[in-house]
Amino acid sequence: MDVLGDSHIHQKKGRRLILFPLPLQGHINPMLQLANILYSKAFSITIIHTNFNSPNTSNYPEFSFCSIEDSSSETEASTADLVALLSLLNVQCVVPFRNCLAKLLSNVEGEEKEPIACLITDATWYFTQAVAESLKLSRIVLRTNSVSSFLVFAAFPVLSQKGYFPIRGAIKLVLASSINDNFIYSQSEAPVPELPPLRVKDIPVVETCYRETLHRLVTEATNQMKVSSGCIWNSLQDLDLASLTKFQQDFPIPMFPIGPFHNFFSASSSSLLAHDQTSISWLDKQTPKSVIYVSFGSIAAINETEFLEVAWGLANSKVPFLWVVRPGLVRGAEWIEPLPQGFLETLDGRGHIVKWSPPARSASSSCHWRILDTLWLEFDIGKL
Repeated sequence: MDVLGDSHIHQKKGRRLILFPLPLQGHINPMLQLANILYSKAFSITIIHTNFNSPNTSNYPEFSFCSIEDSSSETEASTADLVALLSLLNVQCVVPFRNCLAKLLSNVEGEEKEPIACLITDATWYFTQAVAESLKLSRIVLRTNSVSSFLVFAAFPVLSQKGYFPIRGAIKLVLASSINDNFIYSQSEAPVPELPPLRVKDIPVVETCYRETLHRLVTEATNQMKVSSGCIWNSLQDLDLASLTKFQQDFPIPMFPIGPFHNFFSASSSSLLAHDQTSISWLDKQTPKSVIYVSFGSIAAINETEFLEVAWGLANSKVPFLWVVRPGLVRGAEWIEPLPQGFLETLDGRGHIVKWSPPARSASSSCHWRILDTLWLEFDIGKL
């Protein structure tokens, strides 16, 4: 365990919070934004993080950082199967995390004597609930996505039991019910009674070779969340009111919808990939509200056929587009090598492809965050 706090500049705040982000870009950013919010409210902050996808600690001199060994090989850590990776991390991090947390708690009795108020972990770190309880420390979870999204994933075990997975099975199940009721539904438009107003086509599809592991991961995270001391949402009540009401019925724990965090603090300095600033200058040359923005985020992987379908779809749209193609997005390729020779030239400047883009100016690839950006932020997204 490498404790970096001694080399950083700190201001004693009186009470300390320990935060543990999931080592994925869309989870690190909100956790660090939350850390800044809490620091501004007179809390001292310690961040426990894995060596895999570790944040740049030099960008946050006001925080203490403790790294833990996650024992993941480079192959395991770079796996395209996110479910396998998250399941593995929840096993391999148990002992190093407990040792790190126990050491931090023991240091409270030393010279600094800053009492630790609680532990805040990403909800996907389900193992941390048992660790916190064994050390008599309260645990609050952070959900980085919308409440509506969480409720859908939390329903995965029930949907699985009722035959909705794989999705083709869901279609057959609902159609059978529909026929009995003398209704005719198209396959994709068939409703999901367990999750109104969703239809079959709205059920998220998680590509994984380990479907049972996925359901176990969701079940564990959900169950441990129910016995936590509360849940912080990177969302706001007015946007998620119906879902928050439903959540409160099923999860009798305190909830804090205090987002969107990026309205208060940017997390651009925590990006795991280098930003290509050329996207900004290219956007500035486009007509307002004319650009299609395409990004699959920092985790997703697609095959060459899917990549080319997107490429030709954008080319044939005849509309300017900004396309974020992360290195490794296309399985078996370094970057955009699968594009046909001369493809970029035929666009005549109408398309711009980058490896990563500054999120505050080019907006997010997530529909949830795009809504929040529109509602809350005043940066220039007029060209998107």
